[in-house]
Amino acid sequence: VLGLLVWSLIAATTYHLHAAYSWVMFVSLFCWILTLLFFVIYLLQLQLKFYVVPWPLLLMIYNAVATILYITAFVTCAAAVHPTSWRQWDYNRRAAASFFACVTMITYGVSTFFSFRAWKGLGSNAATSQVTDHA
Repeated sequence: VLGLLVWSLIAATTYHLHAAYSWVMFVSLFCWILTLLFFVIYLLQLQLKFYVVPWPLLLMIYNAVATILYITAFVTCAAAVHPTSWRQWDYNRRAAASFFACVTMITYGVSTFFSFRAWKGLGSNAATSQVTDHA
């Protein structure tokens, strides 16, 4: 949802006039489509059918790359916002896109952390921590 907000706010401006916003648009659309693809894969439990793919590692790498890409997109978007823009509605949308790019970047960073824990097997939940083997 956050990535959708970023690219829709940028798409609602005259982003094609500024190369910086084209980069933000690319990053947000690319990450949004791949995130949607991973969501559908996990929603339909297709990762269980393709068991040879190391899904936790793949998800961790994707989240780390998305974090790095969103760092560049956030910095680019925030640096390109000019308060003296002659179109006030473009300024408001670009400023909001910068804010949501920052929030999305943080979200991908947190997802990277949790993906790393899942990949290393450090994550446990209440159900697995209560089960003991009494055989």
